[in-house]
Amino acid sequence: MRSRFYQGKRILLFGFFLCLLGFFLFFSLDLSAQTASELRDKIEESNNEIVNLEEEIKNFQQELVEIGKEKRTLNNVIREIDVTRKKLNTDIKVTQGKIGTTNLEIQGLELQIGDKGTIIGRSVEGLGESIRRINEFDSASMIEMILSNERISDIWKDIDDLQSFQKKTRDYVIELRAVRKGLRNDKDETEQAQQKLVNLKTDLSDQKKIVDQNKREKDRLLKETKNQESNYNKLIQEKLAKRKAFEKALEEYESQLKFILDPSLLPGRGSLIWPLDNVFITQRFGKTVSSKRLYASGTHSGVDFRASTGTKIKAMVSGIVIGTGDTDLTCRNASWGKWVTIEYDNGLASTYGHLSLIKVTSGQRVSTGQVVGYSGNTGHSTAPHLHVTVYAGDAVQIQQKPSAACPGKTYTIPLAARNAYLDPLEYLPSTTPDMYKHPAVTYNFLRFNLWTINKISGIM
Repeated sequence: MRSRFYQGKRILLFGFFLCLLGFFLFFSLDLSAQTASELRDKIEESNNEIVNLEEEIKNFQQELVEIGKEKRTLNNVIREIDVTRKKLNTDIKVTQGKIGTTNLEIQGLELQIGDKGTIIGRSVEGLGESIRRINEFDSASMIEMILSNERISDIWKDIDDLQSFQKKTRDYVIELRAVRKGLRNDKDETEQAQQKLVNLKTDLSDQKKIVDQNKREKDRLLKETKNQESNYNKLIQEKLAKRKAFEKALEEYESQLKFILDPSLLPGRGSLIWPLDNVFITQRFGKTVSSKRLYASGTHSGVDFRASTGTKIKAMVSGIVIGTGDTDLTCRNASWGKWVTIEYDNGLASTYGHLSLIKVTSGQRVSTGQVVGYSGNTGHSTAPHLHVTVYAGDAVQIQQKPSAACPGKTYTIPLAARNAYLDPLEYLPSTTPDMYKHPAVTYNFLRFNLWTINKISGIM
């Protein structure tokens, strides 16, 4: 009888443990439910604010597009700079909002990790004690069990109770494994969120730098023009003269370079990705409506994309950065401005020009889609945009050459034989409706071509 009493006591204790384990698994999660709900409400509120800010950015972007269609007067340029600053400041607010949201997400994940860790710790400890007690019961001999019970039916009832508890134990072990798996997932999500937070803080720093540049650009323009339209027109003519001097000297030098182009070493269409998320082509490669007027060679050496100041620019495929620079430090308004040249793994190379901020260094390896800089209006650009030149990879070199536009000064720039310049659109995804599935790219590209045809025909 005494042995049976202790056996019943062990089963009761184990039953209490199972109830306690269930309490840990479910009620502990309920304790944080209110806090988690509060965090979700704050995240939703922040996300709604971000949506509103992004709508403001779209409006600013459209306003910049409309200004870009107007004549380049001093007043319109100042308007463009001011609207750009408003857009950039709103970009900053969006990034700050995303930082706040990510911090809240991390708090929620850390709360879940803490809850699950507590549940696992307490449950494992209790489960171990229960298993130890079951083992004690299992170690009792059949004779001891028979002698401790008055009736055979009591023995089978005890065994049935034990088997029931063993089944419940297995069920709780399965639940604990699920909790532990959830804990690992939460930790992975936390690491991802923390990396996202780092990236957002980097973006915020970049955006603030670009806003400062925007302010300096406006101050310099007002100082140089004394807010007079006539002075602005004179400044534009000086900029065009510098550009032509630079282009002429570049054309003469590169025409003397010798390079044998082997087409078999070049990749095919689609070997590059678009350098921007939103693509609008404003000037194509080769002879264009504006190239004869703007360039000494009469041809455009790359492709121009519409891109407001501060737009992220991405590597078109993986490769090595073979050079970066800022020609405005040598001769302002004459050349590339801030530029990045990348030699790609697929046999091509490219230069990004007129950037506002450079995010890579010479010798750095970059991956496809990695941000390498931000678009701007530096160098001989007369409005914010991105210029992309593509070359045969083994033909381009970073060299120092005397500046024809600013005598006595020396540039560090990418140079290549003229026959090494390639049409970027031959290697980017197709822009025809039947070959390329990006409606925005197709529509904008066709709309630009229609505008060009109408302009040439005198319709517009």
